[in-house]
Amino acid sequence: MEIKAVIFDMDGLMLDTEKLLVKYWCEAANKLGFPMERKHALALRSFSRKFAIPKLKEWFGEDCEYMAIHDLRVKLMKEYTDVHGIEKKQGLDTLLDYLTTHGYRTAVATATNIERAEEYLKKIGVYDKFETIICGNMLENGKPCPDIYLYACERLGLEPSQCMALEDSPNGVKSASSAGCVTVMVPDLTQPEEEQLNAVYAVAPSLDKVIDVLERAKGE
Repeated sequence: MEIKAVIFDMDGLMLDTEKLLVKYWCEAANKLGFPMERKHALALRSFSRKFAIPKLKEWFGEDCEYMAIHDLRVKLMKEYTDVHGIEKKQGLDTLLDYLTTHGYRTAVATATNIERAEEYLKKIGVYDKFETIICGNMLENGKPCPDIYLYACERLGLEPSQCMALEDSPNGVKSASSAGCVTVMVPDLTQPEEEQLNAVYAVAPSLDKVIDVLERAKGE
């Protein structure tokens, strides 16, 4: 197996922000009168707006306004991160150093918008580590559709089979694996279930352990 590039998800994979997204999705929705629980917010992970809107209406009725909840969630989360900052996930720097040393190309494929992605990646000092950044608002069909990974591979000039995709959520795993990428799940808030285990090449407990997966892939 010849892996030439590694494509990273962002929230919950590189950034310890998924727990904040879950907290503030619930807080924003409840402030606006919609009884969102943790299970709902977990299901929204890596969902693009196109798929999140009907999901919210299914849960909370036709009068549920996605953008109102989204905008309040963004405001609440920004208030928190402006004070407390953003934490990077364990092993990120170690993995990025390894990829640089061994000549792997790198990209980001995130459901968030380009403004927030650039802001966060710069805040944790890794923005310049990536050759290209693909965001959900660049495409008609975001995660869990494969389009974002297919586009990332296209931008890299590589076949999906030459790219390892790192994801923490079920929707992200579905997107990467259906694109044909060699998918590795690095769990964050939830552990992989049977569907994810059947879709991934490997599960790594932290980003630095992805190095072992890459070394294994060299011999296959």
